[in-house]
Amino acid sequence: MSNIDQLSVNAIRILSADAIQKAKSGHPGLPLGVAPAAYELWSRHMNHNPKNPKWENRDRFILSGGHGSMLLYSLFHLFGYGDLSIEDVKNFRQLGSLTPGHPEYGHTVGVEATTGPLGQGMAMAVGMAMAEKHLAAVFNKEGYDVVDHYTYVLGGDGCMMEGISSEAFSLAGTLALDKLIVLYDSNNISIEGSTDIAFTEDVMKRFEAFGFQTIEVKDGNDLAAIGAAIEEAKADKTRPSLIKINTLIGYGCPAKQGKASAHGEPLGEDNVAALKENLGWPCKGDFEVPQEVYDNYKAIAEDRAKAEDEWNKLFAEYCEKFPEMKTLWDNYYNGYDLTALLESEEYWAKGDKPEATRSTSGAVLNMIKAHMPNMIGGSADLAPSNKTDMKGAGDFSKDNYAGSNLHFGVREQAMTAITNGIALHGGLKPFCATFFVFSDYTKPMARLSSLMKLPVTYVFTHDSIGVGEDGPTHEPIEQLAAFRSLPNFTVYRPCDRVETAAAWAYAVTSKETPTGLVLTRQNLPQIAGSSKDALKGGYVIAASTKAEPDAIIIASGSEVSLAVGAKEQLAAEGIDVRVVSMPSMDVFEQQSAEYKESVLPKSVRKRVAVEALSDFGWYRYVGLDGAVVSMKGFGASGPANVLFEEFGFTVDNVVKAVKGIM
Repeated sequence: MSNIDQLSVNAIRILSADAIQKAKSGHPGLPLGVAPAAYELWSRHMNHNPKNPKWENRDRFILSGGHGSMLLYSLFHLFGYGDLSIEDVKNFRQLGSLTPGHPEYGHTVGVEATTGPLGQGMAMAVGMAMAEKHLAAVFNKEGYDVVDHYTYVLGGDGCMMEGISSEAFSLAGTLALDKLIVLYDSNNISIEGSTDIAFTEDVMKRFEAFGFQTIEVKDGNDLAAIGAAIEEAKADKTRPSLIKINTLIGYGCPAKQGKASAHGEPLGEDNVAALKENLGWPCKGDFEVPQEVYDNYKAIAEDRAKAEDEWNKLFAEYCEKFPEMKTLWDNYYNGYDLTALLESEEYWAKGDKPEATRSTSGAVLNMIKAHMPNMIGGSADLAPSNKTDMKGAGDFSKDNYAGSNLHFGVREQAMTAITNGIALHGGLKPFCATFFVFSDYTKPMARLSSLMKLPVTYVFTHDSIGVGEDGPTHEPIEQLAAFRSLPNFTVYRPCDRVETAAAWAYAVTSKETPTGLVLTRQNLPQIAGSSKDALKGGYVIAASTKAEPDAIIIASGSEVSLAVGAKEQLAAEGIDVRVVSMPSMDVFEQQSAEYKESVLPKSVRKRVAVEALSDFGWYRYVGLDGAVVSMKGFGASGPANVLFEEFGFTVDNVVKAVKGIM
């Protein structure tokens, strides 16, 4: 290792240690241990341009071990990403800074994914690698590989312990994602001490079983060995690669290196001083970096940028030779205009017979796919039940990366993170699907969708006790309340074909918010009053005769028909009721105060909500004087119609509830 290389590696370590010490919190162990691997990758092997961090054909780098965020911020500062200043580094972990405790996508220039929950970055990297393969199959022509880049992901023992990593890498091996390279920071230390207390498996053998090429670097400070391993990984054109890099956590700090205490707490002022002395750091003050180091990083950045210059020339020739592909590229990366479809009579046509909203959803999905070719997605081995198969779109596999139907296998956690990765990559409009009760497996990754403002679509079918004979293990109860409580996540539970079309219209036109479509297994009647007003989240689906009704019934999904039936029965008894369909509380709350008052006037305090799930969240609409017909416990096994009667989801019981508050 040359002197300038050594200084450049140590600059990452020193900036990380100083920033964490100043913040009095953070995780110095990872950046101190893997600084050489990061420097070698970024300086000699990874195609990136700090002056254009969004270059479409850049190599992606995801720090799955997001607690080691100062590794990224040090790299960004030294390479000149977004002009991340030394003052930004000094403000590590402070309110409003560009250097938050964990990397945040969309907040700090250069961050490819929000990470921190261990393992999720690993799975998102698989999604990015899948996106690269699909887009390459769509766009590349002989002699014009305009989509041709690698995805690198770095994580440690914790990421390897999390089950989501195994789910994702099992799929990556099956799909032969050869441009996925996993850098495994193996230091045998976790927060509680040696990994031997809970993690003694042979990770290399596990990855061999997944179908990966496996490479080991004995010394994590050996730049030449690390570089050779990366090139060996890139040379394998049939398998993804794992590079195990043996490191020493907290390297360079005599009192901390190799110890669990190096993981998640500042080194301490004396230990930072000892680190600098031990590494032979030439600067005495905090946050001081020799000018020759900055000059080295600048020269490297300029050299790395040449890859984009070459690509720009290639892409210009490609566009000239294949103008139709340039149009396709612009549509993929800038988004399709769906105005004509979403304003057509065909799209909003009423259903002519009872139908499960999952089936309606499948028909609408295929209609949208015909106008949005870059839509890609699939289910956790449930496409026939979720109705998410896109007809004629082909199946994505190692033999056909051009296919748009993704088969995730029974891997809900990895599926969701992979879908996030596809969205992060750019150029594609992804969705994923499973039974609503299994949305529990997707929740942590859906939360990251919301945090990162990714407009991913979630198709959740089999939405209530209507699942029937499969029983309480498969009948969701509390899941709807959980997703409604998630900030920046929109839930739609439609009652018929028109409302399902509205839900999909909202989902595919959303720019910064993921959407969950909660759909029935059982057939539902088409409601006469359903309309495009479902795009407002809540609306009057059956009006009262009087301007001010005697009571209001509010319902969603399969229970809207019960509410309409109860209205008719109450009318025969002289009680004039308004029925409000509430497919999306989230969207309704975004409407003006005037609109919400027009739908749910404050003067009408007698209100009943009906929903075959938990009542959590409904009292904001029914108030202290109202009532909720809902599930009070778990479901049971039996035919759906029997269960609805057993648990009180009948017209008679809704009528009884309204009378009870009159």
